[in-house]
Amino acid sequence: MKIIESSRRVLVCQNRTCRKQGGAKVLAAFQSLSPSEVAVVASSCLGQCGSGPMVLVMPEEVWYCAVCPEEVALVTERHLRGGEPVKAMLYRKFHGSAN
Repeated sequence: MKIIESSRRVLVCQNRTCRKQGGAKVLAAFQSLSPSEVAVVASSCLGQCGSGPMVLVMPEEVWYCAVCPEEVALVTERHLRGGEPVKAMLYRKFHGSAN
């Protein structure tokens, strides 16, 4: 299935717990580094409190947990530009042992 670039978006949780864990800085990093055709959205709670900051890439439904601002460049290059999720950063609850 080919992903239509304009439909891609990155949701970055900005609810209470994720914000305490640095969600605002992660959001700012995605906003500055992501390709212009990928929408970066400040999200309400993604329902995975305590594992954040949570990032969800749509429409692929790829979940990243405990994302640090320093890791955003890697996700941007490998996943958003290269099409390959960063396996070491995937949220195991939804992606199992993808390593």
